Amino acid sequence: MEIVKTELEGVYVVKNPVFSDSRGIFTKIYNEELFNRFGICTDFKESYYTNSKKNVIRGMHFQKPPYDQNKLVYVPKGKITDVILDLRQSSRTYKKFITIEVSDSNSHSIYIPKGLAHGFRSLMDDTIVVYQVSTVYNLENDSGIRWDSCGIEWGILNPIISVRDKSFSKLDDFNTLW
Repeated sequence: MEIVKTELEGVYVVKNPVFSDSRGIFTKIYNEELFNRFGICTDFKESYYTNSKKNVIRGMHFQKPPYDQNKLVYVPKGKITDVILDLRQSSRTYKKFITIEVSDSNSHSIYIPKGLAHGFRSLMDDTIVVYQVSTVYNLENDSGIRWDSCGIEWGILNPIISVRDKSFSKLDDFNTLW
């Protein structure tokens, strides 16, 4: 397992080891000792997954304090363009974003700390994205930034987007909570 820093402070790409034999593959996606060395959260409270059609965009999501979350994101099936947007006003990368391809073929995970919005575009039908999060979901603190207001080039003309995701505030209208 290798942990690689990104240009956003506290965001890491985790290159997971994959072992294969005649039965298939085995992939390790979590190692508490290694995560602790990098200051990555190891106290996850909830886990869930999405199954998305090709050209679905989900995001840009986050939980407001005190329910803000550290996230570990993994794709066991399919492929996504993962997008992370920095909402931390004190950060040198405030309002900047990065995109990372995550797929079942590269077996990477993405670690996203509190104060960042997260979204993705599904590049294949039946793409499964698994999330480990450090707080339990709280409906009243669920929020987001409008997917098309951050300068992200999603690479698609007619994405499939939920009514909820279309209703979020634009980045320029958002007053940061961090």
